Formats: sequence, structure tokens, C-alpha cells
Amino acid sequence: MKIVSYFIVFMLFSHLTFGQEMQNKIQVKLIENSSIKIDGNLDEEVWKMAESGKNFWQFFPTDSTISRNPTEFRLLYDDHNLYIGIRAEVKTDNYVVSSLRRDFSGTSNDIVTLMFDTFKDGTTAFLFGMTPYGVQREAFISGGGSDRNGFNISWDQKWQVESKMYKDHYVLEAAIPFSSLKFKEGDTDWRVQCYRWDMQTNEQSAWARVPQNQMLSSLAFMGNMNFEKPLGKSRTPFAIIPYFNALTAKDFINGSSKNTLDFGGDVKVAIGNSMNLDITVNPDFSNVEVDDIFTNLTRFEVFLPEKRQFFIDNNDLFGNFGDMYNAAKPFFSRRIGLAMDKNGNLIENRILGGVRLSGKIGQDWRLGFLNIQTGEDIANEIASNNNMMMVVQKKVFSRSNLGFFAINRQAVKDYDFLSTSEKYNRVFGLEYNLASADNSWTGKFYLHKSIQPDDKKGNLSSQATVTYYNRRFTWIADLMYVDEGFRSDLGFVPRTGILKNGNGLILNFYPKNGPISRHSPASMALYYWRPSLDYKQTDHTYSLYYDLFFKDQSTLHLALNNQFVYLTRPFDPARKVGGVPLAANTEYTYNQFNSTYQSNLAKVFSFNLETTGGQFFNGNSFAASAGLSFRFQPWVLLSLNTRYDAIRLPEPHSDADFWLVTPKVDVTFSKSLFWSTLVQYSNQRNNLGINSRLQWRFAPLSDLYLVYNDNYSPDNFAPRFRSINLKLTYWLNL
Repeated sequence: MKIVSYFIVFMLFSHLTFGQEMQNKIQVKLIENSSIKIDGNLDEEVWKMAESGKNFWQFFPTDSTISRNPTEFRLLYDDHNLYIGIRAEVKTDNYVVSSLRRDFSGTSNDIVTLMFDTFKDGTTAFLFGMTPYGVQREAFISGGGSDRNGFNISWDQKWQVESKMYKDHYVLEAAIPFSSLKFKEGDTDWRVQCYRWDMQTNEQSAWARVPQNQMLSSLAFMGNMNFEKPLGKSRTPFAIIPYFNALTAKDFINGSSKNTLDFGGDVKVAIGNSMNLDITVNPDFSNVEVDDIFTNLTRFEVFLPEKRQFFIDNNDLFGNFGDMYNAAKPFFSRRIGLAMDKNGNLIENRILGGVRLSGKIGQDWRLGFLNIQTGEDIANEIASNNNMMMVVQKKVFSRSNLGFFAINRQAVKDYDFLSTSEKYNRVFGLEYNLASADNSWTGKFYLHKSIQPDDKKGNLSSQATVTYYNRRFTWIADLMYVDEGFRSDLGFVPRTGILKNGNGLILNFYPKNGPISRHSPASMALYYWRPSLDYKQTDHTYSLYYDLFFKDQSTLHLALNNQFVYLTRPFDPARKVGGVPLAANTEYTYNQFNSTYQSNLAKVFSFNLETTGGQFFNGNSFAASAGLSFRFQPWVLLSLNTRYDAIRLPEPHSDADFWLVTPKVDVTFSKSLFWSTLVQYSNQRNNLGINSRLQWRFAPLSDLYLVYNDNYSPDNFAPRFRSINLKLTYWLNL
């Protein structure tokens, strides 16, 4: 790749900023401490004095009219809390609330949400959502809120909500401690957005108007909240979060059993108003929440999201480097705590402890430092490693930023079983993330380099990608290069030695009448070349697709794909033991059709259907999946997801029939007591797994879990592994 071309593109787009006129403003009055009781009534005199935000604009089904059911919010504050009062009018009292569980799905509930951009950078924000039943959800927004990857609901904070429901409206009253937020001392204003999902009328609306071609959570479209007097220090408390975990388990394959009692925990220390120091000692990552299993018909590893709490806070600062489409990420926190044993099996690698320093320095700078120590496992030939990452990020222009990182994974000593190439791996990188003021232009430009003992020439990873959003169309251009010798042991890099180029165009049409809110024909072309093979083309994907968005919130996706693959190594899609793989150095071209329908999630019964069929390498394939869910709202959610994949290849290659079945029962007895059971069956993995979890949230962010895990071999229904966990976590503020 030519660095000059990156520099030209960088300089061109770094000066493309587009102003957004900020018309919405709300004054936030200072009140006496403890003058508000959080009971959902809004009957204190101070609420009558508070200025209100109202006249919400529709976002869906149109974005050109005022919302049909009015919403009004008010804000007040004292020395300790930010107070929120909301009145939302409804057509009937038939409220749509799918669950009483915290951090519920926002797409299947009546909900009012507020986002606070406390540093006014248009890049990160704190989100707080509330249903008519007073159920809470919070999230940390990163990347400007422009895509779902920047929506992290694993971020948890202490705050309080109460509600009252009536026939024609509901009322929400909330108190968010300033200690749950980060901001600059002396602040006089923040940016704020309030938006609402009204599932009864299939309407989405926002206080600050958002164009329909954008995400409703985009931080480019917000109003201002002005404090009557400057804010003091955030007073983030010193928090200790200990855990105790009693485990009894049996491995039926090797006949071993274990009974353990572990303890450890996290410590959170505020440094100034905007920095956090997190310390973890002997963390417990036992399976109170399991990963979803999937059927993989590709040649590559599949990206799975991080769910461990220690890695969540400010995770965007560490995890957002690299390719926007997860094709080359230099840091992927799930790598820490897992390792390959001497037989090539992926097993847990005990984390001894670690620290993370992250947050803001001033108005425009962010700093991150992560250091995690993993233990050695001599029997399985796993070394003890120190895993470190340092990040510095600087805001530039209106919403863009420039970032630098350094990663080091290093064995703490020489091991007889460790090869020279495995002793250490280091990655350095520089990135520019483009986001114009009105989010019409977004993009990423980066250059990374890895260093390891068996260094090869180059070892570079780089990308230039730009997206232009317009109400009528979206244009995407992407160029990425990854050297054959580029390596990131703590990253997610499924393919090396590639040059990738992609272009896409999406058109948007908005009918004035009829059942369709928007329909979008689109095309995409994606190419891969191998520099080591004289830039031979090894893959291409041509796609024509059509998306229809209906006014009842259902969607339909239709696609026709043309695929070209040049296999550089043998590959068996059926993954049969002893099967004959497709030969290397062979070209395949095939066509497939895909259709996906998602019904209205607001309904008590909802479903999705997907079919894919056509040619597949030198044979054919067919896939069908269905997801069904039924609610006895808000207490019980029953769901069933199934998928069937059929592969038919000519002799001597193997056929395959893969089934994936995942029924789930989720019961919320109250806002503090939950029970769920998930069954996952996959014949591709030859596994039947059961995870049943009882959770009691006995105090804010403090839980008692009783978890039962069971795994069977479906062939003879023989047990493989069984465990029972009793885990206690307690969040103590000092």
C-alpha cells in the first residue's frame, strides 16, 4: 500500500465538517438537596418550575412531522443527582413491555430514552432508558452512535426509576447520581437527546430531529441542556465489588470431578472527574451467561462479542481500533483468558489479575491503559503472559478523532515448550476516525505494524474506508491491506496476506401512501486479492438486494449474490472426519438467493423467517431458519430459534445436514428476581447444552446467581460435563 495515497485521502476528508444547527435547548434548574421523592408522581412544586422539552419529531414511520402522541421531559439537579421527569401520552393503557428484566431489548418495548453527551464531543454518551413499568436499561454509546457496534448494554450504573401508568399516559421519574457519570468540573452545559418508542402506534420520535437515513441513537443530532450554575466534581465513589463462587462440576469424559470455592473481585477508583482506575484480582468468568452457538459454513473464525464486565467499561477506547467490519481488529479482549493446550483445544487460561486506567483528560483527550496477567499451565503447555495495551486519543474538528495505540503480549519467562516465535507479539498503530458534524460523512484511516521474533518484511495492516449518508442514498468505499506476516495475538485477524476493495450504493425511497415507510434497492461489490500470488483475485462477492421497511415495523430483505472463491488451501464445508475436502488451487463461482422477513416485534407473537439457497462451490446448498417468540407480558417470554443447513456436493465430497435448535424460557417474577433456561442443540458441534439460571438482584448491581450447566453428546445422549454454580457479587460504594 502506498502511504502517500492514505495521506491524500486523510487530508481531503479531515477538513470535511458540516455544521448542524442546534436549535433545541432546555434550561436545567438547581434545586435544594432531597427536595424530590422518586415515586413517579411529579407532584413536587419544583417540577412545575422546570423547563420542559416537547414537540418531538417523528423518526418513524416518517421524519417530516410532529409525533402523534406527545412526549414531554423535564430536568432538574442538585449537588448529588440529575433528576428526570417524563410524561408520555398513549392511545390506550395496553402497554407493550416484554420483560421486567434490566437491560431489556429496546426494540420490543414502549420506552423513553435519554442520552447525555457530557463531554460534548459527539463521540461518546451515557444512555438511560425506562419503560412504563419503571424497568431500567443503560448503555455506553461510542463511535458517535452511528452503528449497533457502539451500543454497549453491558455497561451498568446505579440509578433509580419509578413509574405510574394511566389510561391515557404514563409518568416516569428518575434520579441519576452524578457519581454514575463522567464530566468536566465546572461544566455549564451538556448535549442531550430524548427519544421514544411508542409500540402501540408503531411510532418512533425524538426531541432533536433525526433524519430517517441515520440511526436514532446518532450523537450528531442532539440538543443542549444548560445548567443554572456550574457543576462541581463528579464525586465518583470508591467501589469494591467482591465475588464468591462455589462450584461443583463433573467431567464425564475423563471421569474427573472438582469442588471449588473461589473469591476475588474488582475495585473501582475515581481519578479526578473523568478517569477511572479499575483493578481486578482473581476474576471469575464462570458461565452465568453463555454464548449463543451458531452454524459456521465459512472458512474463517466468527467474531463473538465480549460479555465480561471488567472489559466493558470504556471498551470502545480499546476495542474500536482496526477494520470497521471486524476483518482485522488489533485488540479483541476475548483472547485474554483463553489459550490453546498442547492438543490444539481452546481452554480457559486463568487470569490472575489486572488493572485498567481509562477516561478523559481535558476536553479533547482520552487515555487508556490495560494490563492483564494470565497464569501458567505447565501440564497443558500454556505460558504465563503479560497482556498490555496503551491508547491515546485526541478529538479533532467537530466529531472526528486521531488515535495511537501500542499492544504487547509477552511470556514472562522462557519455557521449554515455547517456540521462539511465541515469546512475544507487539502491535503499534495510528488511526483517524472521520465523523462530520451532521454524520453525513464517516470513515476510518489506519496504519498498524506488528513486531515479533520471526519478523517478516512489512507486517502491516491498513485501511481507508469512507461512507457518505444522504437522505436519498448511501455510498460506501473501502480499501484494506493486511500483510502475510501481520500478527496480533490479542486481536481478531481471520485473514492475512490480502488486499480487499469494496464499494456499495444504497438508494432510499419514501412513499407518501401505502404500507411501506421506506424501500431501498442496493448493490455491493467486494474483491479480495493475494499479493503473495501476484495479486491473484481469490474472492469476489456481487450483491443486489432490496430492503423494505413497513409502517407496522416489519421488514423484508431480498438478495441475489454472485460468489467467486479461489481456494488457497483444502476446505471441507461438511467438516466430516475423514471427509475429502475441496481441492486447493481451485476456482469456484456460484449464485445464491436470500430472503429474510422480520415481523413486528411489538406484537405478543412475533417471528422471523430466512431462506438461502442456490449453488455452493461445486454443488448446492439450502438453509432455512425461523425464530418464534410469544410473550405473557411482562412476566414470561417463550422463544424458539431453529436453523437447518443442507450441503450437497458431488462425489467424493461429503454432504451435510446441520441442525441448530435453541428454545428458551425467560421468566421475570419481579424487577429483582429472574429465571431463564436456554437449551442449545447443534449436530455440527455434536453437543446438547442446557443453561438454567436463577438470578436475585438483592441490591443495586448486586446479584446472587444459582446456575446449572449440562452438556450431552446427542449421538447416545451420554453426559459430557455438568456443573452447578452458586455465585454472589456485591457492589459496595465507600
